[in-house]
Amino acid sequence: MTHACGRLRRGAVTATAVGMLTVPLTGPAASGAPVSVRTAATAPQPPPSTAPQPPSPSASPTGEVRTLTPAVTRQLDGTVQQVMREANVPGVSVGLWTPGQGTYIRSFGVADKSNGRPMSPDLYTRIGSETKTFTVTALLKLVDEGKAGLDDPIGRYVAGVPNGDRITLRELAGMRSGLFNYTEDPGFFKAFTSDPQRPFTPRQLLAYAFKHPVLFPPGQKFSYCNTNLILLGLAVEKAGGKPVQDYIHDNVLAPAGLRHTLFPTDAAFPDPHAQGYTGQTATGKVEDTAGWNPSWAWTAGAMISDLDDLRVWARTVATGVLPDGTTLISPATQKQRLTTPPTTIPGAGYGLGIFDVQGWIGHNGSLPGYESLTVYLPAAQATLVVLLNTDIDHNGAEPSTLFGEAITKIVSPGHVFSLPAQPAAR
Repeated sequence: MTHACGRLRRGAVTATAVGMLTVPLTGPAASGAPVSVRTAATAPQPPPSTAPQPPSPSASPTGEVRTLTPAVTRQLDGTVQQVMREANVPGVSVGLWTPGQGTYIRSFGVADKSNGRPMSPDLYTRIGSETKTFTVTALLKLVDEGKAGLDDPIGRYVAGVPNGDRITLRELAGMRSGLFNYTEDPGFFKAFTSDPQRPFTPRQLLAYAFKHPVLFPPGQKFSYCNTNLILLGLAVEKAGGKPVQDYIHDNVLAPAGLRHTLFPTDAAFPDPHAQGYTGQTATGKVEDTAGWNPSWAWTAGAMISDLDDLRVWARTVATGVLPDGTTLISPATQKQRLTTPPTTIPGAGYGLGIFDVQGWIGHNGSLPGYESLTVYLPAAQATLVVLLNTDIDHNGAEPSTLFGEAITKIVSPGHVFSLPAQPAAR
């Protein structure tokens, strides 16, 4: 099941994978060489190799992750490049931080196919549904301040919501509201793809959802839905007394020291950034997306960040603790966030705006042209961030999941990240 913001539907037909990238990689990507390398392992790093490497006996003291030895580093290099080739991914950046076991930071391929500009770890990127972790964190801050309650009905904050007197903020954050997902509405898909630069208001987005009957009574089951997060964004504005982008900046981004993370209010995209490539278009042909307006995703998926900020955020959102050791979210509220009932996906639970996939806690993100994955493994205090500049599926799988699964099979074989895509939730 895809759990990213930007999966759109044309009627009942999935609008992803309507075209595959076939442009050959150029420059450094053509040879498979990493274009940016930073490692902190136990010895100087040999040149990368795509040859299969034997497993390393080295593991963390807890046995949860393998030490990033030169052999493991070479194995990661080869595996990431193999996924790139198979999935036709133009460019990818990977960051893996394992305290006491080493650090792996690599960028492969190109950020822009038109000029061969290499991918690099310092690029800004659109993070899609990872925005949900910031929106829900803002909500939890308001809960801690006594300005909102998780069991408040959404009707207390937003008028005109079907079942609004029964659906709670907790059910919205946990994807158990029963509301229709506006990104699956054919009218929305047509409006968005016919003019990707157009701005949408939150109320316009909700109107696409509210045309449809509710799918099931609140709390009955898990159903991933971007409509839920648009409603939570409006609730944060009402309870917080300011625009949601300002509340998130002042109460989440600034305390966490995330200087390269922002909530855009238009199509502006800070430099340097990668060009994005998608097949979610009116014609089905692959198009560039860096200039597309993300307002259609708003508090479900509009935010921008970079590799290093997401490294910091992975641990912060998973623990509720800021980098300086102070508390961002109270332990009691954080415990509620991390209560992750099972979903329809084996091995995956979903709490309040956050996944637990085989022990990796965090979220993925996808919107036209970009995908991301930011997860934290508490058992080893390990962090994994993957950023890439296409959202085009490969054999029905999101490329960010392909990278996440391939990498974790190597470094944490007891905790393999897998989040299969299913058309029913696109």
